[in-house]
Amino acid sequence: MNYFCAMKKIILHFIGLLSFIKSYSQNIVAGPMVGNVSVQEAYIWVQTDQKCQIHVEYWSKNQPNTKFKSKIYETFPVLENETSFSVYLAKIMLKTKPETEYNYEVYINQKKVERSYPLSFKTQSFWQYRKDPQDFSFALGSCLFVNDSVYDRPGKPYGANYEILKSINEKKPQFMLWLGDNTYLREPDFFTPSGILYRYAHTRQLPELQPLLANCAHYAIWDDHDYGPNDSDRSFSLKQYTQKIFEYFWLNPKPVSDESYFTSFTYEDCEFFLLDNRFFRTPNKRTTDKRTILGEKQLQWLLDALTYSKANFKFVCIGGQVLNTAQVYENYANYQEERQILIETIQKENIQNVIFLTGDRHHSELTVTPTSPLIYDFTVSPLTAGPANFPDEKNEWRVPNSYIGVRNFGLITVSGKYKERIAKLQIFDSNGKELWNYSINLQK
Repeated sequence: MNYFCAMKKIILHFIGLLSFIKSYSQNIVAGPMVGNVSVQEAYIWVQTDQKCQIHVEYWSKNQPNTKFKSKIYETFPVLENETSFSVYLAKIMLKTKPETEYNYEVYINQKKVERSYPLSFKTQSFWQYRKDPQDFSFALGSCLFVNDSVYDRPGKPYGANYEILKSINEKKPQFMLWLGDNTYLREPDFFTPSGILYRYAHTRQLPELQPLLANCAHYAIWDDHDYGPNDSDRSFSLKQYTQKIFEYFWLNPKPVSDESYFTSFTYEDCEFFLLDNRFFRTPNKRTTDKRTILGEKQLQWLLDALTYSKANFKFVCIGGQVLNTAQVYENYANYQEERQILIETIQKENIQNVIFLTGDRHHSELTVTPTSPLIYDFTVSPLTAGPANFPDEKNEWRVPNSYIGVRNFGLITVSGKYKERIAKLQIFDSNGKELWNYSINLQK
């Protein structure tokens, strides 16, 4: 009897020890990811497997012995009591100095989280009235499909070439622009908050993605697949949940409106407008109502903001193609009245150096208006989803030889003196080999 009592005590002690160890062994399951980076602030995002305390220590690459420490944050559960499982996140703010390259480390419960790849970011310069803005480059792409055999359709996996994420990271961009379909909701995901949250968390945990997340800033818009079902529109019943989860997983600047998700940010002498092409979208087949993609409120905000903007290049980010003249699939050409207002207002107001950055189409190309001021539409797609092949599509404004029909990513480098800036557009394949390039001189 004494033997069994002793064994019971040992077992209970062992169970207690395991519980104690578990409580101090929380792990980061996704991230860290660098979010919005400005002159004086930067944000870090992490996902953990349970509630814990977390902070970041960081230092200038030029002064490695002088370390700074963020506040201590507690990871919080996303949509607590509204989903069947828990996802814990933290958004950590860092105070920074201008034009500085930083390295950083993440600590959970005062213990450093080891990573085998660099954790770094670079802040913007304080150039106004002092000097030329610094040269910078940013990567861009859309349509990131991450396989999940339990929920994927039968047959050959749709996602492939994850090594493209390593190739992007090797280009060392200052930030990455995710142009929609950054995750692909599956049929079981569409109509429960748990399904949407699961899909976002599953995509974010892709091992090949982690070094890129940690090593430059990230900004994102959504398109149909990370908003709802294929070709989804304003009728999607869980769009408020999608918006909440999208905001939890990305660290864009605060949106202009609590309804839908559109906002903007500046980087050096350029301004970026992040648009929402789903929340207000008229169903594609609806013909008895005014057809809109952006909606009146968002459209007027964009036109006002473009008119006001003092930026050299004005990059407008939206999920689907704007300038492609072919009335196919979900191109803006199918919404002729609103598209015409958008293009004509830009040209009548003489808003120069507008470049739309678009995705969705599973191919890449450059489209340019035939009249001045020239407007550009740089489509970059897909990253890991299956490529499509439409080289004979009747896009009357396509730049010759710009069509790319394989998995690819883009890189834009902005360089030169303040009023002599050049935007160099490049397309690379999954292995980082350049396939195409094109330079846009600043219009004056």
